[in-house]
Amino acid sequence: VQLQESGPGLVKPSQTLSLTCSVSGVSLTTHDYWWNWIRQPPGKDLEWMGSISYSGALHYSPSLASRTAISWDTSKNQFTLQLSSVTPEDTAVYYCVRVPEWGQGTQVTVSP
Repeated sequence: VQLQESGPGLVKPSQTLSLTCSVSGVSLTTHDYWWNWIRQPPGKDLEWMGSISYSGALHYSPSLASRTAISWDTSKNQFTLQLSSVTPEDTAVYYCVRVPEWGQGTQVTVSP
């Protein structure tokens, strides 16, 4: 299984951050698989943001739920993250994860 994040590396404050995770080697709809977004701000711990299940069920971190939307395109075997109203505190390396596999991560900086 391979996961690869893609998206802009720089986002302006108040805009929406959008990232895509392209998955190869397994279908998103494989039974019992959960697909996650996790981030790590500089100098801080990993933070789980949310996930989408093999059946399309969604779960979000309570602290981010009001700003987070996860979706998927099963025809492309991709799932996406949207984080709205970003601030510099959303600067982080963002990972897509299907435990135990991780994408390589993508740096997103929020700056004017």
